[in-house]
Amino acid sequence: MTGLTQSLLFPDWPAPASVRACVTTRAGGVSLPPYETFNLGDHVGDDPAAVAANRQRLSHTFDIQPAWLKQVHGLVVADADPAVVSQADASWTDQPGIACAVMTADCLPVLFCDRAGTRVAAAHAGWRGLASGVLEATLERLALAPEEVLVWLGPAIGPKAFEVGLEVRDAFTAVHPEAARAFVEGQRPGKLMADIYELARIRLAARGVCAVYGGGYCTVNDARFFSYRRTPQGGRFASLVWLTGR
Repeated sequence: MTGLTQSLLFPDWPAPASVRACVTTRAGGVSLPPYETFNLGDHVGDDPAAVAANRQRLSHTFDIQPAWLKQVHGLVVADADPAVVSQADASWTDQPGIACAVMTADCLPVLFCDRAGTRVAAAHAGWRGLASGVLEATLERLALAPEEVLVWLGPAIGPKAFEVGLEVRDAFTAVHPEAARAFVEGQRPGKLMADIYELARIRLAARGVCAVYGGGYCTVNDARFFSYRRTPQGGRFASLVWLTGR
């Protein structure tokens, strides 16, 4: 691998040959501190020219057109359209060369494809969006039989770093009581440590989607990635999935 690809993370999942995906890291771009160097977020105070250059470098590396979103921790799933910045937290497409993209810096990026390699989607799942049903909304837009869906969980805040209040556990267990297993007592009174990967698996399994891969990262403790909890003034990395048409 050469150039930008040396700094990227590639999902380890049994996606068909027509599906490609990657996750960017902090390396490989032109942004200056505190956004060094490959910041793709245009809403965090970075130089717009640097963000544009980073995005163009990503597009040229894979010959794709990313469909960027204005993420709001909601449930809207947009049709991926590179010409429109939709206010949404997920997108899907069946068109080759258009990349579904989500930006994160501790929230959970979730990539989807079908076993036939004809549809892909990407979702941004902070705990609020996850509890509200953003993954379920994405599955509904894909309109696939559960057994046909493959899912990859990208880098997010890990279970040893994700301290939450009791209300977060209650939001999940109110819908899925088994979600209680994703929480353990924290170091401080009234606080819990949450496993966002396990929470996502539980939500997906409830919809019959069990071919779930990835997880095991921690953006807070892995310096390859931007982390809002580690450095509030910083950039965003992206998780992308697209069809090649081959």
